[in-house]
Amino acid sequence: MNQRVNKIFRRRSLPLPTPHPVDLAEGLEHTRALDRPARAISRTIREVLRPGPVKDLLHGVPAGHPAHPPLTDVSVGCWISAGVLDLLPGTERASEVLIAAGLVGAVPTTLTGLADWSVLHPEQQRVGLVHALGTATASALYLASLITRRRGRTAAGKALGYTGFTFLMAGAYLGGHLAFRQGAGANHAEPVAHLVPLGWHDLCTADELPDGWPVHRRLGYISLFVLRTQDGIHVLADRCAHLAGPLHQGRMVTETDADGVTDLCVVCPWHGSTFRVSDGSVVHGPATGRQPAFETRVTEHGIVQVRPKV
Repeated sequence: MNQRVNKIFRRRSLPLPTPHPVDLAEGLEHTRALDRPARAISRTIREVLRPGPVKDLLHGVPAGHPAHPPLTDVSVGCWISAGVLDLLPGTERASEVLIAAGLVGAVPTTLTGLADWSVLHPEQQRVGLVHALGTATASALYLASLITRRRGRTAAGKALGYTGFTFLMAGAYLGGHLAFRQGAGANHAEPVAHLVPLGWHDLCTADELPDGWPVHRRLGYISLFVLRTQDGIHVLADRCAHLAGPLHQGRMVTETDADGVTDLCVVCPWHGSTFRVSDGSVVHGPATGRQPAFETRVTEHGIVQVRPKV
């Protein structure tokens, strides 16, 4: 199809259309040549970064939101400000301080970004790898700019800074594509509040639910994780908040919190996000958003009814 279009443009002596940046970004999604380095790097990250408090912190679990996106504002803001000051006389020292602050901020930004990137889908990892290369190149150029400035070569330092800014903007564009077009970092759990009307809804009969084994049920448009235990019937939205993995295919574990309370949890089979089945709260990342949970009751006729928890 593309060859046919190109022939038409040549036959009519018309200029070929300029590729849109989003077309280039979408092309990266399908560039399988990036898979081998992406797999090797992500495997190494997962081997080093084992499940636990440090991993959860890098994902942003304690904050309830991904940690990487807000941290990027530190370096980007410092380096953009340095570029503006470079246009003004007598601001050399201030520019150096801003560049140095941006380099310091790049360290936690990189660590959180690597943690999030290592548990993405292949199409997202391809874009994320080029995004990381762009921002890493920008960081190296800003470091070179700072060293050059400190040696008294201000003009060359400014040139390196503006070159770094070019790579920074390219990397930031791909980061935006990764977040807003590919949904990395977004909450992928179904919006229960918008799709489930108020009140109680019949789900299934209690007798058809196996004891201690999660199953999949549907409530209108919503896929549900349903688990029957001795304590009652627990229902969560089935699509994992991280990247929509099927929770009903996950394994059941017990987790003990800081107060010594043991809770039954489900581990997503895709990337290991762990949620309490009682209320959908996050125990371990990479998910940072609570899994939508439902209240349950069984009628006198043995029908399980559910409604969203508020």
